[in-house]
Amino acid sequence: MLKTARPTRSLAFALAAATLLAGPALAREPGFAQAEWAQDYSSPSTMQVTRSSTPILSPQTIAATEAMVEKYRAIVARGGWQPVSGAAGLRVGSRGPAVAAVRQRLIVTGDLDANAGGAGVYDSYVAAGVKRFQARHGLSQTGQMSPATQAAMNVPADIRLRQLETNVIRLRSYSGDLGRRFVITNIPAALVQTVENGQVVTLHAAGVGKIDRQSPIMNTKAVEINFNPTWTVPASIVKKDLIPKMQKDPNYLTDNKIRILSGGQEISPRQVNWNSDEGTRYTYRQDSGADFNSMGVVRINIPNPYGVFMHDTNSRGVFGDDFRFISSGCVRLQNVREYITWLLKETPGWDRAAVERAVEGGQRIDARLAQPVPVYWTYITAWATPEGTVQFRDDIYKRDGVNVPSTLEAPTPVASAAATQPETFEPGDE
Repeated sequence: MLKTARPTRSLAFALAAATLLAGPALAREPGFAQAEWAQDYSSPSTMQVTRSSTPILSPQTIAATEAMVEKYRAIVARGGWQPVSGAAGLRVGSRGPAVAAVRQRLIVTGDLDANAGGAGVYDSYVAAGVKRFQARHGLSQTGQMSPATQAAMNVPADIRLRQLETNVIRLRSYSGDLGRRFVITNIPAALVQTVENGQVVTLHAAGVGKIDRQSPIMNTKAVEINFNPTWTVPASIVKKDLIPKMQKDPNYLTDNKIRILSGGQEISPRQVNWNSDEGTRYTYRQDSGADFNSMGVVRINIPNPYGVFMHDTNSRGVFGDDFRFISSGCVRLQNVREYITWLLKETPGWDRAAVERAVEGGQRIDARLAQPVPVYWTYITAWATPEGTVQFRDDIYKRDGVNVPSTLEAPTPVASAAATQPETFEPGDE
């Protein structure tokens, strides 16, 4: 896909997108690698979201989600919660009836203690409760209300219950032996976990498939790492994206270091009639290079019938977005060097130092895994952790069958909203 970069919607790393993993203390423990964010709460620790090292695909998560179903049945039986309106701009110091509505909404789902703070003011307790709520819904933990936060609060309780019931079934389908070491990609959360001996080892924000170019749900294995890869543009992207770009900007291929090959020989873009179908007859290959190649410095091969893979990117700013549904089906990985170091840890000669040398050397190198690692691309929009925290994500591909209202259509304004970035290629659909 050819991508037009969009303004960043989140200053902090929005892997609040997945508050699955440990708190700040756990983040410092040896062997637990993460490229995450520091949580900053100005309220008692009991109001914080505790990140769990329990994999999303695990018996513990199934049991916790089943228990959460019962809790939400009770919430629905009590009448659920009331909608919140006029709250999108609230922040610390705000007053008025909308503040009271937000407080009550947070109390119903346990994001705020009913006895905390004053009833009529948006104080630090309310801000902490909003942060907790945002963390549970994959939104930027700003502590102030936004259109997206208000939209998430207004998803009815019975819809959330039905989401939980649907996802219990999905989680149970992974109740078998998934392997001693495996990878989970949760598409709605735009999140990747590496798991070893029943514990999450690393956690990565991800960029996954757009609504009209969806990442597939599949089980596969990681078998090979390609360092400093070139990228051959798939025919679908040539037709959908590349040719229209060349019609608008004759220098596009040159600027992006993409060569045109005909019978193995390079030809000039000026030789091609871009206003005809001639452009579909050639092969297009982007040079390797961390600064401009759309796969960045690494491609992870996971054989599958969909022609998708996992890879680095030269546009890492997307990992700060709440909305990371931006690829043509492939999965882009934040902190990819940590990820491939973990994949290669049981392959002789491939420790972290070797990974760094391969990346920094700039040469095309292939590393075959001694033992292929199972990879599961899943679609889980609601789950709970053993610590008692329930997580919800937008049903981005509309697969839950319960008409979950979208919250991602409501942008989260942040100070980091950036000016437009240069357009770049995005691999996928190969």
